[in-house]
Amino acid sequence: MSNLFDSHCHPQFHHYDHDREEVILRGGPMICVGTDLEMSKKAIELAKTHSGVWAAVGAHPNDIENLVMDDFVHLMNEDKVIAVGEVGLDYYRTTDEAKQKKQKEVFKQFINLAYQFQKPIILHCRDAAVGSRGHSHKDAIDILRSTRDILYGGVAHSFTGTLEEAREYLNIGFYLGFNGIITFARQYDEVVVQTPLDRILLETDAPYLTPEPYRGQRNEPSYVLEVAKKVAELKGISAEQVIKVTTQNVHNLFKISL
Repeated sequence: MSNLFDSHCHPQFHHYDHDREEVILRGGPMICVGTDLEMSKKAIELAKTHSGVWAAVGAHPNDIENLVMDDFVHLMNEDKVIAVGEVGLDYYRTTDEAKQKKQKEVFKQFINLAYQFQKPIILHCRDAAVGSRGHSHKDAIDILRSTRDILYGGVAHSFTGTLEEAREYLNIGFYLGFNGIITFARQYDEVVVQTPLDRILLETDAPYLTPEPYRGQRNEPSYVLEVAKKVAELKGISAEQVIKVTTQNVHNLFKISL
C-alpha cells in the first residue's frame, strides 16, 4: 500500500510536534496543504526535507483577515509547490454577508495566482448551517464557472455537498476529495457511488476528520487506507483498484512524478 497517496493533510500542524517524523514515515506520499502564510511556509519546509511530501500554498477562507497576496506570490516559485490551496469559501463559520463577500474576492485573487503559475486549486468549501445566510457551494461553482478559461484544474477537498453540486464540480473539470467523513456519515454514499473513480482523490485532512475505526484519535496520513477501503466497499471494487486509480489521479492533476 506504499503508493497510497494522501492528497490533503497538515503534518506541519502543532498536533505532530512530538512525533512528526514518525507520522510522515508511517504514511505514503502526501500533499502538505497550507492554511495561512506561516503554515504554507512550513509545508514547503517539510516538502524540501522529505522526498514523499509536496506542498500547497494558500489561506483558508477563515484566515484571510490580514492577508497580503504578494507574500504568497513569493512562495509559488519553490520547486515542490504543486498547487494553490487550501482556498475558497466557508459560510459555516463566517455568516456575516460582508465577510462572505471578502472571501469571494480573495478566492478570485487566488484563482488568478494559480493561473499565473499554471497550478491547480485545492478548494475548501463549507456551506452555512441550516437556516443561516449564504450557499458557499453555489457561489464557488459560479466563480469557478466564470473563470473556467483560466483554470488549471482543481479538487473540491473534503467534499460534503449534494449530488447535484458534485456534478457541477465534475462538469467544471474538478476532482472530488473524499476523506474519513465517508466512513461514518452515510449521506454521502450516493455521491461516492456516482462519482467516476478517475475523478476521485483520497485524503485525510489530518489531524482532523479521523476515519473509522480510529474516530476519537488524532488523524494521520496513514489512515487514508480506511478511506480507500470505504470507497472500494461503496463501489463494489477492490481496494487495490481504488488505490491504483486515485494515485494516478493525483499524478494527473498535480503533475507529480510517482
